[in-house]
Amino acid sequence: MQVTAAEIMTSPVITVTPEMSIAKVTNLMATNNISGLPVVNEADVVVGIISEADIVNYSSRMHVVRLISSSKWVSPYTQITDIASFRKGFEMLSKSKVKDIMFSKVATVRESATGEEIARIMTRRKVNRVPVVDASGRILGIITRANLVKYLAERGG
Repeated sequence: MQVTAAEIMTSPVITVTPEMSIAKVTNLMATNNISGLPVVNEADVVVGIISEADIVNYSSRMHVVRLISSSKWVSPYTQITDIASFRKGFEMLSKSKVKDIMFSKVATVRESATGEEIARIMTRRKVNRVPVVDASGRILGIITRANLVKYLAERGG
């Protein structure tokens, strides 16, 4: 018997809106230890997706912030002008909106989609998460690669 999206999805889902600031999204991701979020409109219809990679690429492209270590450590030898640059970069992130960098061609599935279909979509589209939606496109859940691996581990072990 095939596993369905409804059986392995995470629900409820943390979502963001197109008008939310990138700074707020970054904090939401860090606080909840997640790497991507569905973007929904006022009717909870999926209109995009945003990931850590999108934010890093945007920051790099816009020269918003120079890369610092993942520990958020800034060297005591950092020049004061670099610190001012960091501050300016973070201020720019707080003014940038999700709609400016989100990916809007989102692959979604229905609750009845099989695990095999979901894995195929993730592989072909090179994505790490797939929102689960109803017939109207409203978000019901999300399936990440971690959800698939966890399901396989539980079944195989």
